[in-house]
Amino acid sequence: MTVMVLEPVSAERRHASVMVDEVIAGLNVRPEGRYVDCTVGLGGHAEAILNAGSPGAELLGFDLDPAALHLAQERLAPFGRRALLVEGNFSAAAEVAREKGFVPVSGVLFDLGVSSLQLDDPGRGFSFRHEAPLDMRMSPSQELSAYDIVNHYGQDELADVIWRYGEERHSRRIARLIIASRPLRTTTELAHTVERAVGHAHGKLHPATRTFQALRIAVNRELDVLEDALREACSLLDSGNRLAVISFHSLEDRIVKNFIRFESTDCVCPPTTPVCRCGHRASLRPVGRRPIFPSDEEVQTNPRSRSARLRVAERV
Repeated sequence: MTVMVLEPVSAERRHASVMVDEVIAGLNVRPEGRYVDCTVGLGGHAEAILNAGSPGAELLGFDLDPAALHLAQERLAPFGRRALLVEGNFSAAAEVAREKGFVPVSGVLFDLGVSSLQLDDPGRGFSFRHEAPLDMRMSPSQELSAYDIVNHYGQDELADVIWRYGEERHSRRIARLIIASRPLRTTTELAHTVERAVGHAHGKLHPATRTFQALRIAVNRELDVLEDALREACSLLDSGNRLAVISFHSLEDRIVKNFIRFESTDCVCPPTTPVCRCGHRASLRPVGRRPIFPSDEEVQTNPRSRSARLRVAERV
């Protein structure tokens, strides 16, 4: 874990965070509260939380991407010691918070997925809109890259990745053509190969969208640690304090939805069990019956927000 020291940010290097007002309301941000931003990104939500919680709210932020953290560091510099940033995976957020005495916390935020900074940087290989090496690592310290998966996985293993993480129904066909086209070194080579496998786009999505999503998730193990990270984060919360999670695709949202549902139930025994034997007791209460979606106005000004959904739960 690397702790960032804060220094000042130009407004032009900022980007639009998703559903900022809804996040502030969902977390019920208040002065003197402690907040953990598990995916601080460029610091947009963190900045809003610290402003809403002035003059005394504090924030501990995590991110794997050192480039994003550097910009977040500049952005949050005016808050001084009220903001502490750590380079690392959100799976370690609860452990680090306890090590630093940053407990209990008043709210925890997860903003899942890839950031605009990563998508728009041609050299990172996250997008097929730019010619770039097949990378997709959120941290340069990670060993596995998209190149490794595309060029070294077996056909069945590759198809399983594309199906599991991209929900791509043509995964077998895509994997077969990727194997036949190796080596693939760049994003555009891969995108063209996928397009040859499934045909040209007929809707809004480029035919390579799901494959790129699958590779990104696999490279960064985004879903592997999510449920445990949610559970650990909730253990930091006192009764009445809140968890807020923004997700951008169905796989993430399904994990979050099922986690909140499970933790909001007293007994999880099979329906055929006459007497509860699991001993499970609810630790969360959903805030609202449905997820919150961005407003039409936000989608118009920030089209990347259109697939976002926010779920909020309160510790009981």
